[in-house]
Amino acid sequence: MPGEFDLINTYFARPTPSAVLGPGDDCALIQPTPGKQLAVTTDMLVAGTHFLPDTNPRNLGWKALAVNLSDLAAMGATPRWVTLAGALPTVDEAWIAAFADGFFACAAEYGVDVIGGDTTKGPLNVCVTAMGEVEPGRALRRDGAQPGDQIWVSGRPGLASLGLAHLQGKVKLPEPWPRLCVGALEKPRPRVALGLALNGIASSAIDVSDGLLADLGHIAERSGCAAAVKLVQLPHLPKGESYDADLRRIALECQVTGGDDYELCFTAPGTQSLAIAQIAATLELPLWNIGEMVAGPTGEVTVLDPDGKPVTFERKGYDHFGQAT
Repeated sequence: MPGEFDLINTYFARPTPSAVLGPGDDCALIQPTPGKQLAVTTDMLVAGTHFLPDTNPRNLGWKALAVNLSDLAAMGATPRWVTLAGALPTVDEAWIAAFADGFFACAAEYGVDVIGGDTTKGPLNVCVTAMGEVEPGRALRRDGAQPGDQIWVSGRPGLASLGLAHLQGKVKLPEPWPRLCVGALEKPRPRVALGLALNGIASSAIDVSDGLLADLGHIAERSGCAAAVKLVQLPHLPKGESYDADLRRIALECQVTGGDDYELCFTAPGTQSLAIAQIAATLELPLWNIGEMVAGPTGEVTVLDPDGKPVTFERKGYDHFGQAT
């Protein structure tokens, strides 16, 4: 059976042209671009919490990196380098090879080098640290929203949560929902190009990982204002033949509270609407104006029906320690 360093050398030691020194020493050495700031993020994926244990390992490899690149996208940063650490219950070389294929496929698509990491024996989990670069003073942050700013979201939040509910047997999705939703869950597309395009346009941004309402609430909290979301302006989810009232209710709950989408939610002054429309056309990515930031209790997010009346939900998003959010 191969040992720890054999596994690393076989499956994870790849060329790192952007690093001064890559894997194989006590530390990697990197040289940031002169005049740029580093943006650094870390995310952990734990079996049974963040992914189903029988998830396709290639898809898991992709997702493990993609969720970290999504954080860089939310800051308007260009991805450069990542490290990968993981615990494996057993040495399954076929599983490891497929995971590595997915991880490096994502790395190649978004132009990042894997410069180091660690492995150990234990319950299955993966931890990635990603580093990117951004112009000083140009990072998209959560604390820049102002009352009157429009609220935008990319793509179609809710698909990933619906995909998980489908896989868990909690809901039976009609075609073409299963393919779309499970694909969104297992192979998210970090919106790196969107984050870069929003530099100088968006006043704040966050990626949607824990639920649209919860993550928008983080923007409101950090910006010292409130948010009002209009139901009629939310993205349309695909409809199948069996799109009944019960499924519509579940889809709406997934859309606003489900999380795991890794779309970008951002705010911008109304004067930037045309620029945002041009970005949507250039990237061929739907961008939806779903409401506006308002003066009110700090961090409060209100959802309004077509008559302007508040709509309540049992929760706003996912919390790792089971507390209602």
